[in-house]
Amino acid sequence: MRIAVLGTGGGGRAHAARLVELGHEVVVGTRDSEATLGRTEPDFMGIEPFGQWLADYPGIDVMNFAGAADGADFVINGIDGANAVRVLSGIGEHLAGKTVMDYAVPYIYNPERAHPWPTPWGVMPALDPVDCDSLGERIQRALPRAHVVKAGVTQEQETVVNPQGVGGGEHTMFIAGEDEGAKQQVTEVLRAYGWQDVLDLGPIVSSRGMEMYAHMHSAIQFALGGARFGMKVIR
Repeated sequence: MRIAVLGTGGGGRAHAARLVELGHEVVVGTRDSEATLGRTEPDFMGIEPFGQWLADYPGIDVMNFAGAADGADFVINGIDGANAVRVLSGIGEHLAGKTVMDYAVPYIYNPERAHPWPTPWGVMPALDPVDCDSLGERIQRALPRAHVVKAGVTQEQETVVNPQGVGGGEHTMFIAGEDEGAKQQVTEVLRAYGWQDVLDLGPIVSSRGMEMYAHMHSAIQFALGGARFGMKVIR
C-alpha cells in the first residue's frame, strides 16, 4: 500500500520506518516540507531534526499534508492533538473514502492549573476534550466522508510498531471506530506490526476512554522509572 503518515515527530517516524521495513510505499506529511527539511536544531522534545533522520530512509517521500494524503491508500494521523482537527479539516477532500488511523492524544501543554501535576519532564499536559467528547470523535465529525479508527493511543508509538519489544508482544491493543471495514484494515496493519491481541471497543465514542487512559499510562510509567510496559486484558 501507499501509506501517508501525517506528522514528523517521534511517533510518525516510528510508523514510517516500520512501514518501509514491511514493504509499503511511505510518504510523510508535514505543514511545510521545505521548512521541515531545513531545520537544523532538535525540537522541544530533543528529537533530532527530521532531515537528519530521513537521511537513513531514502525511500520515504516528504510532502505537505494535502499532497501526502491525496495519493494514499491508508492514512495514519500523528498530528499533535491541539492542531489535528484544524489541519485534517483543511485536507478533508483528500481523505474522503479513506481509513484514517488516529493515535493523537488531545494534550494541551503547559496548562494553567490550580493544582498542577508535576512530572519528571515538567507539568502534566491537560486533556481537552475530555469525558464528554474526544479528539477521535471530533476528527470523525470533521471528516464525515473518511473512516476514522482510533488506535495506538494507549502506547508509545515505538511500542505500537514493535509490540514484541515488551513482554514478547503479550499485551493488548485497542481500536474504536464506526466502519467495520476500516477497523479490519487497521487491524491488518497492527497484525503486520506484530500485535496478536487486538480488542475492538466498538464505536468511535470509545475514544474517550482510550484518550483519558493517557494519564494513567504516564503514572504507571513514572512508577516503573520510565520503562516501557504493556497492558493485557485477561478474558
